[in-house]
Amino acid sequence: MDKYKKNAKILKAFCDEQRLAILELLQEGEKCACELLDKLDISQSTLSHHMKILCDSGIVAGRKDGKWMHYSISESGAEHVKKLINEITMVNPNKPNRCS
Repeated sequence: MDKYKKNAKILKAFCDEQRLAILELLQEGEKCACELLDKLDISQSTLSHHMKILCDSGIVAGRKDGKWMHYSISESGAEHVKKLINEITMVNPNKPNRCS
């Protein structure tokens, strides 16, 4: 996967109100999918969709315990996102301006 596709997948995880709400809930620590369902008032299939995007991005980690999934923010994934934002917003004053 080229770097732009990978970066777009990461940034996509932040581009939805429900996913932002899920991330906010996970700031408190690991949550069972059943807890997320109760707090978000969404269907199980909708939660699964959002969790797939969050997990595929590397921002959230999931682990199966019996019939339920438990989710938490991945520390390494969060660090990667911070570095990514810094990289793509860094201004390089030495790079020639092609419009001049």
